[in-house]
Amino acid sequence: MTVEPHDLSPERLIDMIATRSDRPAFTALFMRFAPRVKAYLMQRGLDAAVAEELAQEVLLIVWRKAAQFDPARASAATWIFTIARNLRIDAARRTQFALPPPDPVDDPPATPTADAILAAEDRGTRVRAALAALPAEQADVVRLAFFDDRPHADIERVLGIPLGTVKSRLRLAMSRLRLLLKDDL
Repeated sequence: MTVEPHDLSPERLIDMIATRSDRPAFTALFMRFAPRVKAYLMQRGLDAAVAEELAQEVLLIVWRKAAQFDPARASAATWIFTIARNLRIDAARRTQFALPPPDPVDDPPATPTADAILAAEDRGTRVRAALAALPAEQADVVRLAFFDDRPHADIERVLGIPLGTVKSRLRLAMSRLRLLLKDDL
């Protein structure tokens, strides 16, 4: 009389997997534990698809690490469910530290409409005309500060004028531009 793998104890099946890489023993162990591990994982809050995937991973670990099983320390079921518990914890940690959903700020800007393009060009024309109406000293400070994005100390060095003068010219220029562009604000 031959003994079928499904008639053997889980401990004996794990031993057969460890010593002989016995596929029928693994199939019997898989058929016995995969549904139970999946049910256990679903009871712990995982959805069916994730639970099934983790159950397969659990039994794959059993296949790979069968030689590490020690029946003196725990039963086969305890060992298998401990692996399942640890994988569930690892999966929870991975999802906890998963990347956040994409921020809409990172999306590429929408293509502007024709009206928006025309309005921006018109606004740009009016700003250039207002800048041309400023005294040259004030226009230079505005260009360096806003178009070249230079700090005030850098403007002081470039123009060779004191920092207080840079700030005064910038303040006067901004006041004048506000008056010239008051309809645009």
